[in-house]
Amino acid sequence: MVTYPSSAQIVSEPLGVVLVISTWNYPFSTLSLGPVIGAIAAGNAVVLKPSEVSPATSSLLSKLLGEYMDTSAVRVVEGSVLETTALLEQKWDKIFYTGNGKVGRVILAAAAKHLTPVVLELGGKSPVVVDSNINLKVAARRMISGKWGGNSGQTCVSPDYVITTKEYASKLVDALSCEIENFYGKDPLQSNDLSSIVNSRHFDRLINLLDDETVSGKIVLGGQRDKVKLKIAPTVVLDAPKDSPIMNEEIFGPLLPIITVNKIEDSIRLISSKEKPLAAYLFSNDKKLKEEFITSVSAGGMVINDTNLHLVEPNLPFGGVGESGTGSYHGRFSFDAFSHKKAVLQRGFTGDIAARYPPYANWKIDFLKSLFSGNLIGVLRALFGW
Repeated sequence: MVTYPSSAQIVSEPLGVVLVISTWNYPFSTLSLGPVIGAIAAGNAVVLKPSEVSPATSSLLSKLLGEYMDTSAVRVVEGSVLETTALLEQKWDKIFYTGNGKVGRVILAAAAKHLTPVVLELGGKSPVVVDSNINLKVAARRMISGKWGGNSGQTCVSPDYVITTKEYASKLVDALSCEIENFYGKDPLQSNDLSSIVNSRHFDRLINLLDDETVSGKIVLGGQRDKVKLKIAPTVVLDAPKDSPIMNEEIFGPLLPIITVNKIEDSIRLISSKEKPLAAYLFSNDKKLKEEFITSVSAGGMVINDTNLHLVEPNLPFGGVGESGTGSYHGRFSFDAFSHKKAVLQRGFTGDIAARYPPYANWKIDFLKSLFSGNLIGVLRALFGW
């Protein structure tokens, strides 16, 4: 009634010039071209900074985008820390970063100087809760696919640790062992289907997690490694200490700790005691547990009875919360991420109400009070003296 007669609309407008800083684990389409497509679809110009950790892909992106895209709208800047630092000193209309929380804080601090909005796609320790009332073989295969399939756990939404009950843990380990052998053979290090670790630095980091004195004696599956091939066999660690590095750092590799609890419901309290993860997974046929998991666990996204698949659903936003990031993208949400939603109200010159303007006689004040409180009788009484 306040704006009648009028029409209202939301107009999406481009933000301007945006910076996309991508990472190495899915360095071409998903984490580089995906945000770029969203940015240019929304009408922005974009600078892409690929990861120096995957130099061949970075070089290819620079070559192809320079050859096939309009370089006045899309530009690639290659390099490492110095080049990224120089880029962050510029004023951008939005910054989109995929990576870890440490660098995310640097990005956020740089953006704050110009009040630049950011999307931070970070990571975290994504948990998997495994109940006992499930098809264990299917669940094991889906966990293996999410953890070791593709790129050996070097995925931001890869299962980072598993929670199950003490009495069910041995069955879960046996199922994982059986299916891992089915997928990768008796010697996984010789399998062409098991990916290498991206470089020596990350290989050494993972080996240090595995060889920590509080963890090395708790390996129940795998543990083999090949420094030359940069391969680590699918490895399961049972009940690593809560204060061990493997339980406090994002693993980002083929190591999977299993933590046991007395009751499966205790898993929700355990997850809630940690930082909010990028993803959370539950395997269960218990309707009540599924409802409690969805309502009580805060995560960027979650999947029930599978892993990772929310990442490929274009009708779902993908992003983190808290320590796992801010903002989201994918599908139409990529367009939204790089757009400003401008509110537009249009009116003609009819329907002007005298009560809107001074002098504010008592009847005008009564009219406005009634109008804003939704009291239709009061509005009529003020207008017509009822």
